[in-house]
Amino acid sequence: MDLDLDERTLAFRDEARAWLAANVPAEPLKSFDTAEGFAQHREWECRLADARWSVVSWPREFGGRDASLLEWVLFEEEYYAAGAPLRVNQNGIFMLAPTLFSHGTEEQQRRILPKMARSEEVWAQAWSEPEAGSDIAALRSTATRCDGGWRVSGQKTWSSRATFADRAFGLFRSDPDSVRHKGLIYLMVDLRAEGVTVRPIPQLDGEPGFAEIFFDDVFVPDQDVIGAPGEGWRVAMTTANNERGLSLRSPGRFLAAADRLVSLWHDAGRPAHTADRVADAWIGARAYQLYTLGTVTRLSDGAELGPESSVNKLFWSHLDVALHETALDILGPDAELRGAWSDGWLFSLAGPIYGGTDQIQRSIVAERLLGLPKGAR
Repeated sequence: MDLDLDERTLAFRDEARAWLAANVPAEPLKSFDTAEGFAQHREWECRLADARWSVVSWPREFGGRDASLLEWVLFEEEYYAAGAPLRVNQNGIFMLAPTLFSHGTEEQQRRILPKMARSEEVWAQAWSEPEAGSDIAALRSTATRCDGGWRVSGQKTWSSRATFADRAFGLFRSDPDSVRHKGLIYLMVDLRAEGVTVRPIPQLDGEPGFAEIFFDDVFVPDQDVIGAPGEGWRVAMTTANNERGLSLRSPGRFLAAADRLVSLWHDAGRPAHTADRVADAWIGARAYQLYTLGTVTRLSDGAELGPESSVNKLFWSHLDVALHETALDILGPDAELRGAWSDGWLFSLAGPIYGGTDQIQRSIVAERLLGLPKGAR
């Protein structure tokens, strides 16, 4: 990739930078894991959408700008550098939307994507189950064929955003005689439908960032099936690869945090015992940026995200933990129990778990990228 930006790309970046400077809220929004914060973030998403900044890489007909992947990466860098709010609809925009673009029908795209772009519908990820966390293929929730759709029963857990979200996407077993990756169906479910119960799960900070979802014979119409019944696993891999690989964790997030860490180190009097770790975090963030630009090049040349996404996920999840731990060590006894760095550290601890644990990612790297024999299951 040529890293010298052309005039069109520079103009795009300048426009984004100017809009964010004029519109990012002066005061941080409340956590979107609270009812008040969730409403604030919906309003912010509408403001982004009104200016066509909420989904810049999408086609204009769905609310985007037809921006290239490189422009999306640059927008993300500007977004985090400006201190803009976290995206309340990240499950929808960065995971479900790429899945719909790859596997959804035209009707599904026209019905769902514009509402997602404005966060009129916020999506939860109904992925894990009580006995099928990272091992999604062990799920037990079922979908049974009925007139005009499917009847869904079972339980999902650790569902991000489900406490306040409108809809959820997830996998269900549509063939009772199937095992593991076969006989699954990918469904979109209305969380306010009859038979759905959402039970909040408090996080370390006490806020309900997760929830359990119970499905008791819930009707899901055929129009909310993505892909063919029985091929849910193939569809789900598109979602998983975007969660681990490119869109959910753009380098802008880590570049901004690394720059804040360097500033913190200077403000603290440049403590020598943390100098190497600060440098490692800064270098790591830029290494991730360059790796992402390489991924953008490959995708622009027609490649698809694959198991290499697991390498990506291992790298950024551990970079996030190390970066925040270094910040807390610099602050020492001055570190606040609740503040940006301590909140960020608490969240970073989940990185090596969600989206598939480190163990799952390392198994994928070993078996699918390195060709090593499968371990015992």
